[in-house]
Amino acid sequence: MSAPRLLVFFDVDGTLIDSQHAIVSAMREAYLGHDLEPPDREAILSVVGLSVAEAVAELSREAPGHPRKAIGEAFKTIFRNSLTHGADHSPLYPGAAEVIDRLGARDDVLLALATGNSRRGVERFLDRFSYEGRFVSTQSADDAPSKPHPAMIFQACLEAGLKPEEAVMVGDTSFDMAMARAAGARAIGVSWGYHPADRLLAAGAELVLGSFEELDAALGLSDTADAI
Repeated sequence: MSAPRLLVFFDVDGTLIDSQHAIVSAMREAYLGHDLEPPDREAILSVVGLSVAEAVAELSREAPGHPRKAIGEAFKTIFRNSLTHGADHSPLYPGAAEVIDRLGARDDVLLALATGNSRRGVERFLDRFSYEGRFVSTQSADDAPSKPHPAMIFQACLEAGLKPEEAVMVGDTSFDMAMARAAGARAIGVSWGYHPADRLLAAGAELVLGSFEELDAALGLSDTADAI
């Protein structure tokens, strides 16, 4: 059995699951609940990946009088309730389950999560898709500074016993790419998420995947699960 030599990080929203409807709806409702004009869909999706506090701060950047903390708390409550009551179904993107199973079966690869979601959101994701124990580290907005700060990468590498240069971040936003580069890890973008390919490349992505089927080759892995 070969020793793990690669730590593969996945972002969650926009990379593994398509949660855009739930995120946009909850953010719009949070602003409307404070009698404020909500940001448009493109603006909301542009800040996905940041912590809630950082996302609301960016959305309200030109409106210093906005009650940012209250909006953020309202968003979290609305978003959580939508999931609890089944209003959101946020499916896995095509190929996500297969790539997690495929890479997770390898002796030379470890998997981790690095998300702007809350710890509660991470636990909900793991429970919903029966991924408990699948990831050696799960970094959330409650565990580290918001992306693009590199703390999530550093903490997970420490837990996994690998160096940042032995890590790869797979994500859909420029914040994911910038975080990886700041940590000294590789950065691979995906084209189906919330930031366009040119923004991912400008933030440091070495390439942008068109599907999860391309990931193994991008990582330089062979077809066999027990490769040395």
